[in-house]
Amino acid sequence: MLFTVDIGNTTVAIAGLEGERVAFVKKLPSDPGLNWPAALRQLLEGVEAQGAVLSSVVPALTRPVGEGLKAITGKPVLVVDKTTPTGLDLSGYDTANLGMDRVVDCVAALARYTPPVAVFDMGTATTLSVVDRGGLFRGGMILPGLALSLEALSARAAQLPPITLSTPEGLLGSDTVSCMKHGALYGAAGAIEGIVRRLEEELGPLTVVLTGGNSTLVRPLLSISTAWEPHLTFLGLAEIWKQNNR
Repeated sequence: MLFTVDIGNTTVAIAGLEGERVAFVKKLPSDPGLNWPAALRQLLEGVEAQGAVLSSVVPALTRPVGEGLKAITGKPVLVVDKTTPTGLDLSGYDTANLGMDRVVDCVAALARYTPPVAVFDMGTATTLSVVDRGGLFRGGMILPGLALSLEALSARAAQLPPITLSTPEGLLGSDTVSCMKHGALYGAAGAIEGIVRRLEEELGPLTVVLTGGNSTLVRPLLSISTAWEPHLTFLGLAEIWKQNNR
C-alpha cells in the first residue's frame, strides 16, 4: 500500500492506494497546532505502507505531516515540489507560486485521457488547469470555491443567512436560502460551461475532468460532457511516486 497525502487549506486528506485502487480516504483538519506524528499514528494505526508521497498548498504543514508519515512508514516521504520530476511540461508557465496540487491533477488526467484536457478541482477554491494537445501546461484559472462564495455573501449582506449546500430541486429558488443555494450551484455550473466553450474555441474539443468535494453537487447540473475522478489528486501522487521510484 502507498500513502498519498493531499494537504489542503481545509483538510489533510490521506488515501491508501493498492495499485490503482483507493482502499480508504481519511481526513484531518489542516491545523498547524495539531500533534501530527501522534494524530497520524492514531489515524493510520494498523495500516502498513511501502512509502508515502504528499503535495501541499500549506507550507506550515508540509514538514510536520511529512515527519509524521516518515515515523509511521520508516521511509523518506516524497514531497512533490517544483524540483520533483513529474513528466508535465511547465516550460510556458511562471511556476513561482504554482500550487503543486494543480500539477498533480494534470499528471493524473494525462495518464487517463488524451489531451487537450481541462481539470476543474472544486474544493476550498475552484481551480482550472489546462494541458494542450502537445502536453504543455497552459495555465488556468482560480475561482472562489462554493463555500467561500456563500460565506462572503452571508458576511456582507445582513439579510442573507449562512446555508448548507445540497442538490437543488428545480432551477429557481422559492425562498432566500434556496435562492442562495441555487445561485451558487447553477452559477458554478454556468461558469464551467462558459469557460469550456471559450477554451474549445482556442484549443479544439477537449476532455473536461471534474474532481474535488463540490464537484458531486455541480456535475449533475452541467449540460456538457465531463469525466468525474473523485480521487484524481491521489492517483496523480501515485503516478509521480512511481516515476521517482523505478
